[in-house]
Amino acid sequence: MYITEVLTKTKTGQISHRCILLRETYRENGKVKNRTLANLTHCNPQDVAALRLALQRKGALPDLTAMPEAFELKQGPSVGAAWLVYEVARHLRIDKALGTSRAGKLALWQVMARVIAQGSRLSAVRLAQEHAACDILGLRVGFNEEHLYKNLAWLSAHQAQIEQRLFTARHSGSRPALFLYDVTSSYLEGLHNALADWGYNRDKKAGKKQVVVGLLCDAQGDPVAVEVFTGNTRDFDTLESQRHKAAEQFHCQRVTFVGDRGMIKSRQMASLKEAGFYYITAITKPQIEKLLRTGVLHMALFHSVLSEVAQAAVRYICRRNPQRAAEIAAIRQEKKATLEALCQKKSRYLAEHPRAKVATAQREIEEKIARFKVASWLRIEAQGRQLHLHEEAAALAEEAKLDGCYVLQSDVPSAVEAHIIHARYKDLALVEQAFRTCKTAMLEMRPWYVWTEASTRGHALVVMLAYVITHYLQHVWTALDMTVEEGLQHLATLCAMELVSKNEGVCHVIPTPRPTVAQLLEAANVRLPQGLPYLGARVVSRKELPKRRVTR
Repeated sequence: MYITEVLTKTKTGQISHRCILLRETYRENGKVKNRTLANLTHCNPQDVAALRLALQRKGALPDLTAMPEAFELKQGPSVGAAWLVYEVARHLRIDKALGTSRAGKLALWQVMARVIAQGSRLSAVRLAQEHAACDILGLRVGFNEEHLYKNLAWLSAHQAQIEQRLFTARHSGSRPALFLYDVTSSYLEGLHNALADWGYNRDKKAGKKQVVVGLLCDAQGDPVAVEVFTGNTRDFDTLESQRHKAAEQFHCQRVTFVGDRGMIKSRQMASLKEAGFYYITAITKPQIEKLLRTGVLHMALFHSVLSEVAQAAVRYICRRNPQRAAEIAAIRQEKKATLEALCQKKSRYLAEHPRAKVATAQREIEEKIARFKVASWLRIEAQGRQLHLHEEAAALAEEAKLDGCYVLQSDVPSAVEAHIIHARYKDLALVEQAFRTCKTAMLEMRPWYVWTEASTRGHALVVMLAYVITHYLQHVWTALDMTVEEGLQHLATLCAMELVSKNEGVCHVIPTPRPTVAQLLEAANVRLPQGLPYLGARVVSRKELPKRRVTR
C-alpha cells in the first residue's frame, strides 16, 4: 500500500489538478496490478502526511511509538467485522444495487449493522460509534437515528430498482428457470403499525396484530425480492405480485413457481399459465381424499417410491413417507396414553369422593379428547364410577389411512422427471431456513421498531439484504466449525491503531490479525487494508439511555 499523486497539466505545462490516491499493488495471473482504495485529495494535509509516514514505516511501527514528541498511538475503532461485511457486500454487488449516493451508503450501513449486531436504528447509530463505519463507507458527514429512519423511506421508494439491480448483477449470464416462494407472519408488540392487522398467526401469539411477509428466492435459496402485506392477507393473494415481479421487473420467461400447500390455487394457476409460467405445489388432505373418491388416485400409488398420475395436463406425484407415518402414529399413542392416565386419575378421584359427579369428570375428559382431535376414534365410557377409554379400530384405520402421504401437483412438461419436481418442492426448506434466520435466529426482523408503511417495507428490505450476506458467510465458514455470530464476534475484536500527530494529523493503521481472525478473513477471501483514511465524520445519537434503569 502506498500514497501517490496524479498530476493533470495544461498544454503549457502548468499543473491544473492534483489528485492524491491511496493505492495498493496485487498480483493477478502473475501480473502486477494496482487498485485505488481511497481518494485523499480533500483530506487534511497533516492526515495525508501522517498516513504516508505510517505506511513508509509499517515494518517498524514500534519505532513510531518511540517518538512521543511527534506521535501518539491510541486504540482506534473496531474494523474487522465491519470491513469483512463491507467486502462481502461488494462481492455480492449489494453496494452496486444500493448506489454510491449518501442515501445508498446509509442504507449499506443499515445492512451491515443488521448483520453485525441487529437492533433498532438507535442501536445502528451506537454501533457506528464503535466501528469505523464512516471511514469504511467514505462518509465525510456523520448521521443520527433520524437520518436512518428517513433512509428506510428512501429504501422503500427505490426497492424495485434495488431488487432489479441486485437480480441483474447476480443473474447477468442467464435468467433463472425456477423461483421458490413462501410467506410467513410476524407479530407486533404495538398496535400502531400501518400494515398491522389481525390474521392467521403462525407464531401462535394470540391477541397480537401482525404483518405478512413474502420472500421470493432463486433455486439456490438466495432471496431476490421481499414484500410486506397487511396482516390479514391470505397466502394465495400474495402470489400475483410475485408473478408480476418475475415477468415485468426481472423479465423472466418460462419460469416455474414453487409454492407450499394453499399458496397456488386454481386462480393462481390460471394467472401463471397466462404469463407462460409453470407451477409446483402440494395439495391438501381433503383434496387427496376427493381425488381418491373420484378414482383419479388410488391407495396403491402411495409407497416410499414416487409414483405419478397425469390428468388433463396436470401431473400428480404421490409418495408415502414411512418415517413421517411412524411419527404420526407415535403421536396418536402418546395422546391416548395421556388420556388413559387422565381417566385413571378421575376414576380414583370419583372412588375417593362419593359426592363427586361422574358426568362432570366425563365432560372434562371429552373436552380433552376434542382438544387432542382424536374424537373420531376415541371415546369415553362410564361404568359405574369408573371411566374407560374405548378405541374404535375401524375408525382409527380410516384416520391413519393417509399418514405420511402427500401429493404434489404440477403442470411442468412431462420431459421433466418426477423426482426432479419432487426435489424442487423439497427446496422450499431453503425459504423456511431464510425465515428462521431473518425472524428470530440471527437477524431479528422482529421486533419491528417502525410505524409507517414505508419504514416497514424498508426494514424488511434491509433484513433481506442482510440475509444475503449471512447466507454467504454460512457457506464459506462451514469448514471452520463456527457460527456466523461467533465469527463476527471474533472479527469485532480487531481494532485499528489510531496514529495521532502533535499537529492534529490522524490516520488509522490496521495491525496484523491474530490467527483465528486471519482464518476467518481468508475463508471469506477478504484482505484487510494496511490503513484507513480518517475522515472525521461524527456519528451522534439524539437519544440518551434512560438515566434510571431497572436492575435485576
